[in-house]
Amino acid sequence: MARPKNDNFLRALLREPVDYTPTWLMRQAGRYLPEYNETRRRAGNFLNLCKNPGLACEVTLQPLARFPLDAAILFSDILTVPDAMGLGLYFAEGEGPKFERPLREEWAIRDLAAPDPDAHLRYVLDAVREIRRALDNSVPLIGFSGSPFTLACYMVEGGGSDDFRTVKTMLYDRPDLLHRILEVNAQAVTDYLNAQIEAGAQAVQIFDTWGGMLSHAAYREFSLAYMQRVIEGLIKSHDDERVPCIVFTKGGGQWLEAIAATGCDAIGVDWTTDLGEARRRVGDKVALQGNLDPMALFASNEAVAGEARRVLDNFGPADGKGGHVFNLGHGISQYTAPERVSVLVETVRQHSRHS
Repeated sequence: MARPKNDNFLRALLREPVDYTPTWLMRQAGRYLPEYNETRRRAGNFLNLCKNPGLACEVTLQPLARFPLDAAILFSDILTVPDAMGLGLYFAEGEGPKFERPLREEWAIRDLAAPDPDAHLRYVLDAVREIRRALDNSVPLIGFSGSPFTLACYMVEGGGSDDFRTVKTMLYDRPDLLHRILEVNAQAVTDYLNAQIEAGAQAVQIFDTWGGMLSHAAYREFSLAYMQRVIEGLIKSHDDERVPCIVFTKGGGQWLEAIAATGCDAIGVDWTTDLGEARRRVGDKVALQGNLDPMALFASNEAVAGEARRVLDNFGPADGKGGHVFNLGHGISQYTAPERVSVLVETVRQHSRHS
């Protein structure tokens, strides 16, 4: 199958020449869009929205109808994987995701098994197929998963946490149990991403949201090592096209060289890391993605445009030795005005276009 008509995103990830710096936004299909909120209302709740392939397709396409973005990202949630493991995912109003059966007992951890995506996550794969058909080869589709460690944080804590005390206590007191969870998660994430690729995802991202809260040694042992295991097991090409892999560790700027050595194609960089310095550190090993502070989108149109230009200028010219995908340093806030996103995307395209 041929590449999409607009393949700037894929070319940037593979460090090939681009017409301009491509843009997509983490959480680009979300609550800042009135049309998303209307679809979510029709679904009844967030989990119903995730598990309905038709509605997941609808919200995936909504930001592309508004903005000239260069990639779509599958609408789903990272916690679908532990939900498929039988932990009982639910969303408490105003409290975020929760698990009915968090992993606290040794027997439950020993019994944990990676789910079969075709059997237990079919709704996600059906959504991937439906989105690919709807995109009609216009722009690439990104698949994704949480990292093994990030998933483990929620699985052990039973939900979000301010300090992740329970999982960190397990890390120090019973590292054998945490390693057991991470081994299962690594297999689950590998299987899940490969199933998305076979269903039609043309690039994949691993969201390591909580890896950056670990100590230097713990990050390498409990997060990076398992992401590398996932990357090594990924399908590298499908339909005769390379399928690039992006790794995003929020707060991971100190480990750029180590992340680049995992075999990924690109590193997502949050707003606390200097993008130009990141490029110098990784050289031509990987592409970079990022890294506007999402809070900059609450400023004036002029300020948003100025910050977008600053990020582009900081990365420097795309000289063929390093690709750049413009993104936020984390997900877009639900309180962002869509007008600011329009300004951002148009500014990036105009300022980076090669004459």
